[in-house]
Amino acid sequence: MNIDTEDGVLRVAFDRPDALNAITEETVVELAETIENASVDRHDAIVITGEGDAFSAGGDLESLADSPDTTREAYESVTDSFGRVVEAMLECPVPIVAKVNGDAIGAGLAIVALADIAYAAEDATFSCAFVRIGLIPDTGGTFMLPRIVGLRAAKKLAFTGEFFDAERAADLELVNEAVPADELDDQVEETVGKLRTHPTEIIGTMKQAMHENMARPWSEALDYENLLQVQALTSDAHEEGVTAFLENREPEFET
Repeated sequence: MNIDTEDGVLRVAFDRPDALNAITEETVVELAETIENASVDRHDAIVITGEGDAFSAGGDLESLADSPDTTREAYESVTDSFGRVVEAMLECPVPIVAKVNGDAIGAGLAIVALADIAYAAEDATFSCAFVRIGLIPDTGGTFMLPRIVGLRAAKKLAFTGEFFDAERAADLELVNEAVPADELDDQVEETVGKLRTHPTEIIGTMKQAMHENMARPWSEALDYENLLQVQALTSDAHEEGVTAFLENREPEFET
C-alpha cells in the first residue's frame, strides 16, 4: 500500500493496479495496522482509495487458494486479517473517508461500507460478490451492509452477487454521493477540509456513540449518549465552541 501523511490527513491507497488492487492478507493487515496507529492528536481524517482504475476487486483469489490446513488455522487467519481491519475501522476515532475511484467488489465493497463517509466515481461498479466464489460476505459485510442498505436489500445484493453502478450505490446509501470521475478528488478534499475544521476528538466520540448504540435498546443507548455528552461538555473543544459563538467568530479548534 501507499501510505502518506500530509497536513494531518492520512492517505492510504491500495497499490496493485495490475491486479485491480486485489487484497491479500498481508495488505489487509497493513491497512489494519495503519488505521490502528492513527491518532486524533496527529490526524484529522483518513482517506482510503485505490491506485489505477479500481478501488479494490476484493480478496486476492490466488492467495486464498493457499488455504490453511485446519479449520482452527483458517479461523485464526481470517480473524487476524480481514476481521482485524473491521475492528480497526469501526473503533478508529479518526473519521475515515472512502474515495471509490473505481470498482469495489467483495471485500472492497465491505471496506467502503465500513468507512464513515464515502464518495464514488460515477463509472465505478459494485458487487457483493462473495457468493460467486462460494463464500459469505466477510470484512464485516454481514454486519455493516444490512445496517446501511437495509436487510432486504442486503440479502438481495449478497444472495445474487449482482453488479450495480455508483448511482445505485448512492440510492442504497452505500456511498454518500456518486460524482463524475473528474470531480471525485475535489469532492473528497472538500469534505476532508470540513472535517479538518472540526474537533477530531468530538467526531471520534460521535462515531463511538453511534457504533456502540447500534446494538443497544433505546434506554441504554440514551444513557450511554448522556455519559459521552458529559465528557464532551467538559472538553476544550466545547469551551472554544461556546466562546467563539459568544464572540461572534469562527471557532479555532485544536484539530
